[in-house]
Amino acid sequence: MLSQKQVPHRERDLFKEPLSIEELRALLRGRPASEIFATRSPTFKKLGLVDRELTDDERLRLMSEHPPLIRRPIVAVGDRLIIGFDAKALEAALPG
Repeated sequence: MLSQKQVPHRERDLFKEPLSIEELRALLRGRPASEIFATRSPTFKKLGLVDRELTDDERLRLMSEHPPLIRRPIVAVGDRLIIGFDAKALEAALPG
C-alpha cells in the first residue's frame, strides 16, 4: 500500500534482522509490549507461554529472541503505531 501510494518508507525483515529490546521500546514509545505481542503465534504455544503471565520486560526479551512473537506488519507514522494490516487506519495516518 505504501509503495502504491509512493509514500517513502523503510521495510525491515524482522526474521533476518530482529529488533533489539531497545528498538522495541523505542517503537512502542511507552506503550505496553502487549500491543505488539502475538499470542496467536504458533511460537507462543511452542514456547509454552499460554498459561504464563508475562511482564513487559519478558515480552520484550521474547520478541527480540523470537520475531514471530511480534504482530505484523507494524507501521510507524509520526506518533501513530499501526499494528496488523488495517487499511483504514493506515489511510487515515498517511499525509495528503
